[in-house]
Amino acid sequence: MPSSNITIGFDPGLANTGYGVVEGQTVLEYGVLHTTPKQAIGQRLLDLSNQLNKLLKRYNVAQAGCEKLFFARNVTTAIDVGQARGIIIMTLAKHHIPLTEVTPLQVKQSVTGYGRADKQQIQYMVKTIFKLTRIPKPDDAADALAIALTAQHYAPLDNL
Repeated sequence: MPSSNITIGFDPGLANTGYGVVEGQTVLEYGVLHTTPKQAIGQRLLDLSNQLNKLLKRYNVAQAGCEKLFFARNVTTAIDVGQARGIIIMTLAKHHIPLTEVTPLQVKQSVTGYGRADKQQIQYMVKTIFKLTRIPKPDDAADALAIALTAQHYAPLDNL
């Protein structure tokens, strides 16, 4: 395991994967990795993998967090998210970075203290906890920062 306190969080999606890189309560970077819908699925997954590799090479990441797949009404969306999660999990394993998978409920409870918090409440707390001047945009990046924060809280429990 790398000797750092850097955590990266992912909000997975095929078109847009949010990411947030934090060290303790300091944000190092956040953003969104994009794939082009006009490309074949295999190329999109390869593009996502390549972007993840470049991102992970920039930091000495100690741990990662990724949102668990939850039941969705739209099966196509669930499959796309599942494929993106698979690429994230595989790429993290390739880099020997331990992964903590978190549920939306865990993220809400960890960041706001309330399991039924809405997106605006989570974003406000991300801004407050990380002492940012504004709420991170787009939403996928703000969610990824919340996931990184949650992974920091839950990762020690994964090692028991």
